[in-house]
This record gives sequence, structure tokens and C-alpha cells, in this order.
Amino acid sequence: MTGRDGDRIEGTVADIRADGGHAVGVQADLGSAEEADRLFAAAHEGFGRLDALVNNAAWVTPRTHLLELDEEHWETALRTNLTSVYRCATRAARTFVSQGGGGSIVSISSLGGSLAHRMMAAYDTSKGGLEAFTRAAALDLAPFRIRVNAVCPGWVQDEHFDSLDEEIRQRRSAAVPLGRLGLPSEVAAAAAFLSSERASYITGQVLGVDGGIGVQLRSPGEDVPLPGSLSHV
Repeated sequence: MTGRDGDRIEGTVADIRADGGHAVGVQADLGSAEEADRLFAAAHEGFGRLDALVNNAAWVTPRTHLLELDEEHWETALRTNLTSVYRCATRAARTFVSQGGGGSIVSISSLGGSLAHRMMAAYDTSKGGLEAFTRAAALDLAPFRIRVNAVCPGWVQDEHFDSLDEEIRQRRSAAVPLGRLGLPSEVAAAAAFLSSERASYITGQVLGVDGGIGVQLRSPGEDVPLPGSLSHV
């Protein structure tokens, strides 16, 4: 596992080992090709082979109007959210082929990959590109039995959400058809499923893990029940 924050990596690796698992942590910036090479070298040294890649590196950009968006913001979003996916996916795919084929690549997308946020043009573009890359890579790599998919989380209850005011947390939860935010473990479960042999006939897909928010026209509170409807249920 990798990330920019060495302390978080060490803590998570320690948790995995304490639970009986084997983990290797590498502090790296995947916006750099050299850092990506170092990550894959460490993975091979630690495990001897590669079976799955989960692309989870991302920069959630600050809200910036398109007319005020500078090139540094744009390039950082694409380098972190999209180019890192290309770098890691191609390195993983070459490794899979050298091992005889097979393997899974899963990338973490966003609702912004198919729906637009206001004042997040760079972020949404990077995630839309990630989903297009998922489809294109799935076709190119299918002859090698390498599957490529993406997971699209909705609003997830992370440490940032816990710091919000109670009113904001309730409002966000109410906008989700299932009436609550997702848990990190639910997103992880989807990535684990797509990485496993249980998903052996699934490739080129984007799996929504969003409580239904990505398919609704309006949030539940905005829909006015029609007379005689099931609003009493």
C-alpha cells in the first residue's frame, strides 16, 4: 500500500499485520514515474508476484470556478487523479503479462465521472477520463485475461464527514435514497469483490456504491408525492 503520508501508511500496515495479514508500505507520490517504479519494485520484493491493483490515489480539488481555474490546478488534478492511474495500470498490466496473464485492476472513481459538480471542472474531468480509461484498458487487456473495472463511491462517512456540523451531516444523509452515507468498508468490499475470482466475468464496468444517489433525478426531499401515491408507506 502506498500514499504520501508515511505515518498513516505505517499505522495501517501495522493494523494489517496485527490482524494476521502481510503488508508492505511505500511512501510515494504517484504523480512521478520514478516513484511508481519504486512502488512496483517494492511490491515484487515483498510478495514475489502481483495479482491485483487498486488505484486509490486522488486529489479532491478545492472548489474553483472555471473562469478562475489556473493551469497549475488543472495539471495537478490530471496528474494525481488520471495520470497516476495510467502509470500504475500499465505497470501492473505488464507485470500480469510477464506472469502468464490474468489479474485485476480496479480504480476508484467518483460521481463526478458521469455527473458534474459546480466549480470542480478539473476534478470531474479527471474522473471522467478515469472511467473512459477503464473501458479502453478493459478491451486492450481482455486477450490477456486482465480485467479492468472501477468503483464509484457516493458520499462516504470518513474523517472529514465526522468533522462537519450535525445539520450538514443530516442534510447530506437525507439526500441519499437509502437515507444514510456509505462506509469506507463498503467501498473496500466492492473493490475486493472486483479484484477476486468471483468477478471473473466482469470487466470494463463502473460499479456504483452510492446508496442510489447517482441514479436519482432529484433528492428525496425535492419530490412532491402525487395524490393517491404510496407516500403513507
